[in-house]
Amino acid sequence: MPLPRLGTRPVRLRSAGVLLFVLALATGATLLAFSLGGGHRTRAAGPVTVEVSLSHCGRGWTRPTPGVQTFDLHNASAGAAEVYLEDPGSQAVYGEVEGIGPGTTRQLTVRLGEGTYAFKCVPDDADAVTGPSVRVTSGRRGPGAAPVTEHDLIPSALAYQKWVGGGLDEVVRLTAKLRRAVDRGDLAGARAAWLPAHLEYERLGAAYDAFGDADGQVNGTDAGLPGGVGDQGFAGFHRIEYGLWHGQSADRLHAPAAALVKAVTALRDSWSQTRMDPAQLGLRAHEILENTVQFELTGRTGYGSGSNLATARANLDGTREVLSLLRPVLTTRYADLPGLDQDLDSAQHTLDGLRHGDRWTALPALTRAQREHVDSVFGDLVERLASVATLCDPRRTA
Repeated sequence: MPLPRLGTRPVRLRSAGVLLFVLALATGATLLAFSLGGGHRTRAAGPVTVEVSLSHCGRGWTRPTPGVQTFDLHNASAGAAEVYLEDPGSQAVYGEVEGIGPGTTRQLTVRLGEGTYAFKCVPDDADAVTGPSVRVTSGRRGPGAAPVTEHDLIPSALAYQKWVGGGLDEVVRLTAKLRRAVDRGDLAGARAAWLPAHLEYERLGAAYDAFGDADGQVNGTDAGLPGGVGDQGFAGFHRIEYGLWHGQSADRLHAPAAALVKAVTALRDSWSQTRMDPAQLGLRAHEILENTVQFELTGRTGYGSGSNLATARANLDGTREVLSLLRPVLTTRYADLPGLDQDLDSAQHTLDGLRHGDRWTALPALTRAQREHVDSVFGDLVERLASVATLCDPRRTA
């Protein structure tokens, strides 16, 4: 799986009756809102224009109603700002719009129930300001999420960094075994050694952003290279995979195997000096499997071994590790955490059913029904993980 990009794509809504965060992206800003299921639908009220500014944050919302409400958030200030709709007592967040430029208007749609709400305006270069409180007197109040700070995420990030360090030790050991097989001309042994080494690296998916340029030397593809698979810049696991499954000699693979061992060893040795950004951990939990769907389940990273589903399984293991460390943060914030666990189990069961001993079903060998099932299971899982990314995005509280 190549280096994940830091963008976020729109996520479709689940059916009514399911509680989740909605994470969308429009002109570089993030909108967070709750879709609250259950009961009859309440007709959406017309848009209410709300001012975003230091002097009049939240001005304009004077007639609160239960049910679906759309707000036109107009930034009347001279700088960009983000806005939260929150419970002013607990600071639980019910909706968010980021990156509202000066003089522009952005919409926020939420479903409101009984409770007290206030808009918090958070300018880029000034302290946050909370607007007047508004009381909704009826309707089912959905759960809010307490803001997560970077301080909340530091223990998880430190634990994950230590886990990655142990994983890199194993990657070095397994790639050295792969190189020894290549050096003695044992191509069958090299093919057997390639997959365990590659999967061990893939399990470290949440650390890829911290790996930086080193990831291209370890796990890059030929995408964008002028010479394709014959380009001198094509290196790492996939370069060796291509050679092993396309009849290249051990002599041709000697240099790529040596370069791979050198790259993973350098990465391992420098890891103790690397500092992962705690704010990225929740995003990585989403992007590991988002990139799995984009690259592994489409076969874009396959170079002959037929191991894309095995890689997807390793990515799933990596996602579970991230989530296990984020669980203290998520337990009190993500109401549908049991549903996420069920989706993880379903994805694991689905992939394990496509494994036969040490061999995995290649993507082209899947039946149409199998392919649709895999895509459906992972699509649902990635959708839920978007909620994790949103919940674990650190927010300013002052």
